[in-house]
Amino acid sequence: MKQISSYIDHTLLKPEATARDIVKICREAVENRFYAVCINPSHVKTAAKELQGSGVLVCAVVGFPLGATTCAAKAFETAEAVENGADEIDMVMHIGALKNGDQNYLFDDISGVIRAARGKIVKVIIETGLLSKQEIVLACRLAKEAGADFVKTSTGFGPGGATASDLRLMRETVGPAMGIKASGGVRTAAAVWQMIEAGATRIGTSSGSAIVSEQRAEK
Repeated sequence: MKQISSYIDHTLLKPEATARDIVKICREAVENRFYAVCINPSHVKTAAKELQGSGVLVCAVVGFPLGATTCAAKAFETAEAVENGADEIDMVMHIGALKNGDQNYLFDDISGVIRAARGKIVKVIIETGLLSKQEIVLACRLAKEAGADFVKTSTGFGPGGATASDLRLMRETVGPAMGIKASGGVRTAAAVWQMIEAGATRIGTSSGSAIVSEQRAEK
């Protein structure tokens, strides 16, 4: 079985985060062997420098947290993040466009980010807490059709967070090969394993260090 730490994107997306805070989570990520750190784009250069050669990846959010910026703005933000050292992109889907049924817009929005990412992993945040079950299915289908590598439950700034039932629905929709990131309210080792059992292949959490400490204490 993989170590719990290898599933975790160690996350700091608070607006008040400082450069010192970013360095701190990068060092925690290296110490705990997390998969990646997930940060706002303005911190990518700092994280990339701190993590160089460590094996821990840099994940930048795009169109965060609302997803309501234009397609061109998301593509530009993505290209700049990649240029500055981002290895992965977590973009927020335009939720209003989804509810409008504007599938062509959403396809263009996602595929524009994928092109700008130049081969880097792209995850699409669908904000499940704002969606009906039917909308979750549609969002996942659109992300898959546009060529995204992952769908992701939540920003952590919207209502609700990751639930096992939503993850099972997402897995059923996208099939066995596509990645699913559970994010929002995952704060314990038990919750991590519950999300993985439901279909998650990556976990986004700001509680990564506490989760690893909890698991160590249980051994």
